[in-house]
Amino acid sequence: MSDFSQLLQLGQQMQGRITQMQTELTQRTVTGSAGGGMVTATADGKGQIRKIKIDPSIVEDGDVEMIEDLVSAAVADAQRRAEEIYKDELRKVTGGLPLPFQPPL
Repeated sequence: MSDFSQLLQLGQQMQGRITQMQTELTQRTVTGSAGGGMVTATADGKGQIRKIKIDPSIVEDGDVEMIEDLVSAAVADAQRRAEEIYKDELRKVTGGLPLPFQPPL
C-alpha cells in the first residue's frame, strides 16, 4: 500500500508544481507580430493579450480590413508563442512524462 501513497504524494507534488508554473506564466510576456512589425501583440505566458501596438502609418492608409488582418495575425502569433512556452514549462515540471491530461492555460 505504501507504493500507492507514494504515487499519490508524487501526484500532489506535481499538481503543486503545475499550479506554481501557471502562476509564474502570468508574469512572463511574449510578443507576436505581423506585417513586418507593423502590428505587435503582447501576451502573458498563458496567452492572454495584454497590449496591441499598431504603427500609425498603416492607419493613415485607411485600409481597415488590412489592419484587422494584421491584428488577428499578431494575436495568433503571440498566443502560439505563449502556448510553446507553456508546453516547454509543462515538460520541465512533469519530467517529460506523457500525462493523460493537459491543464488549461
